[in-house]
Amino acid sequence: MKVLVATEKPFASTAVEGIRNEIENAGHELVLLEKYTDKAQLLDAVKDADAMIVRSDKVTPEVLDAAANLKVVVRAGAGYDSIDTAYAKEKGVVVENTPGQNANAVAELVFGMLVYAVRSFYNGKAGTELFGKKLGILAFGNVGRNVARIAKGFGMDVYAYDAYCPKEAIEKEGVKAVADQNELFKTCDVVSLHIPATAETKESINYAMVGQMKKGGILVNTARKEVINESELLKLLAERTDLKYVTDIKPDADAEFAKFEGRYFSTPKKMGAQTAEANTNAGIAAAKQINSFFATGDTKFQVNK
Repeated sequence: MKVLVATEKPFASTAVEGIRNEIENAGHELVLLEKYTDKAQLLDAVKDADAMIVRSDKVTPEVLDAAANLKVVVRAGAGYDSIDTAYAKEKGVVVENTPGQNANAVAELVFGMLVYAVRSFYNGKAGTELFGKKLGILAFGNVGRNVARIAKGFGMDVYAYDAYCPKEAIEKEGVKAVADQNELFKTCDVVSLHIPATAETKESINYAMVGQMKKGGILVNTARKEVINESELLKLLAERTDLKYVTDIKPDADAEFAKFEGRYFSTPKKMGAQTAEANTNAGIAAAKQINSFFATGDTKFQVNK
C-alpha cells in the first residue's frame, strides 16, 4: 500500500523518521509531500495513494475525488474540521484522528499563557497568583484532563463542565462537576476552552456567557477560533476593563483585540501542539493506526462512522 504524508507544515524530522519506520516495517511504501504551495501538487500526489496522513491540511471533496485508491485518512492530531468527513464517508473513505497525542502540549501552553496573564504580561507591574483561584474547564476530554492535572499542581480549585461526560467521570478525577456552562462561567476566576467547533458551539462564547465571569476573570482559548463570537467579546472587553483574554488562535479581529493592551494576548499562530514531543507522538500514532487498518481493518479512531 502507498501511504502519503501530505503536510504543508511539515512534521519534525524525528517524526518523519518514526513514521517511515512504522510504515516501511509493515511492508508499505511511504511518499512525502512537504511544504507544498499549490493544491495541484496535493491533487497529483494523492491520485494513487491508498492512505494519507495530514496535519492541518485541508482534505476537500476535490482532494477526495482525485484520490481514486484512497481508503483511509488520518489527521495527526485531535481536531479534524479541516477534513470533509461527510463527503469522505460518501466515498467510502475512513477518517481518523489521533486523540490524546497533543493533549499535554496544549495543556502546558494553557498554563504558560495563564502565568503570563496573571503576572501582568511581565510588564514590571504587580500581578496575582494562580494558587487558590477557581479554574473552569469547558469540555473534559484528553486536553481538559491534562489541564486539570496541571492545575492541581498550581493549587487551583478545579471545576469542569462537559455535556457529553458524566458527572461521575469528572469527579473521579478529583474535579468538581457543575450543572451547566453558565454555572462554570459564574463560578470560576479562569475559564479554559476545550470545545470543538460544531454547529452547537460556534460563536457560543459570547457577550452574555463571558459577561457572567467574576471581576478579574480570564478567558483562555486553545480550542478553535470559531467558538468565539469576536464582535461580542470585543464589546465586553470594552465595557469590562477587568477581564483578560489569552489565546493561541489569532482572531480575525486581532488588531481590534490588540487595542486592549495589558488584557489580551495571542500567539502569532496556533501553538498548542507545537512541541517536538507532540509532533512525533501524533505522527507515529497516525502511522500505527494506518498499519492496523490495513492489517486487521481496525477503525477504533474513526470519526466519520
